[in-house]
Amino acid sequence: MKRFWPWLRILGALGILAVLVRELGTEAFLAGLREVDAGGIAAALGIGFATTVFSAWRWCLVARRLSLELSVWGAVGEYYRALFLNGVLPAGVLGDVNRAVQHGRESGDVPRGVRAVVLERTAGQIVVIGASVAVVLSTPSVVPPPLDGVVMAAGIAVVVLALAAVVTGMTAGKRWIHSGSKWRRGFAVSLADVRLGLLTKETWPGVSLLSLATLAGHLALFVVAARAAGVTAPVGDLLPLMILALLAMGLPLNIGGWGPREGVCALLFGTAGLGSAQGVTVAVVYGVLALVASLPGAGVLLARSVKTHRIDTPAAPRLAARVVRTPVQIGDTR
Repeated sequence: MKRFWPWLRILGALGILAVLVRELGTEAFLAGLREVDAGGIAAALGIGFATTVFSAWRWCLVARRLSLELSVWGAVGEYYRALFLNGVLPAGVLGDVNRAVQHGRESGDVPRGVRAVVLERTAGQIVVIGASVAVVLSTPSVVPPPLDGVVMAAGIAVVVLALAAVVTGMTAGKRWIHSGSKWRRGFAVSLADVRLGLLTKETWPGVSLLSLATLAGHLALFVVAARAAGVTAPVGDLLPLMILALLAMGLPLNIGGWGPREGVCALLFGTAGLGSAQGVTVAVVYGVLALVASLPGAGVLLARSVKTHRIDTPAAPRLAARVVRTPVQIGDTR
């Protein structure tokens, strides 16, 4: 099953896009590609820089609490590279996997490096889920069934898992850390890292604020996409739809974010009276702008590849210098 899962998520995303093309035609997708202009590209690069800095800073807070060295600007470069790989590779998470393993190797602790990235990304998703639950509770009219049930189930699952982790950590964590069972010991270590990385007073305020700032950046990019697509509705009316679209992007049925985002935008924009086709166009513009925002990561990837190539290439053998001696003539007084 593990081997087939990447293919299943790709097929799921393609299936969603195929249904949208059948129901709405290709014009909604093509319109999204046409509406990207220089102003949108400039806004995407600026907003993308801010959100990447916020996300990388969050990663630093978590990693340092787990005793892993990581500089903010080094994290920004690695985060850019991961975003670019996430956007251009099918699975949508391979950039984060590479970021986690690479940092773990450089720090000398791959499992903890992986956990730092998982916790950092989880913190961001928890904020998105919390915002989505707030949308369902405050403006239920914009969330048609069964999407409202999915959002509430996700919120309940987060709360239950958090409580279970806290209770388990308090009751069994200290005993399991010295257990002879590899699984219990690993679980106890993971729980300890969750507490250190997310739940201590030194960590959770900063992680929460940076996650909210990152969410605000993503929503700002969505507003830019909506305006580029010709949507004139007030921002206050658009934000609930965009929050739910961001939640859909986290579903494990996407290709670089594509698929569920377009489907949910079509559903929500149609329910709001803005038109399903318009929703798809906004989602496509957002997808293109998000890819543009990650393009600095291509430069980081290229620079790292060149650096690695230079390190791996053996130095050229030195040529022996030839000493040319001019014969001294008899009688030469120089």
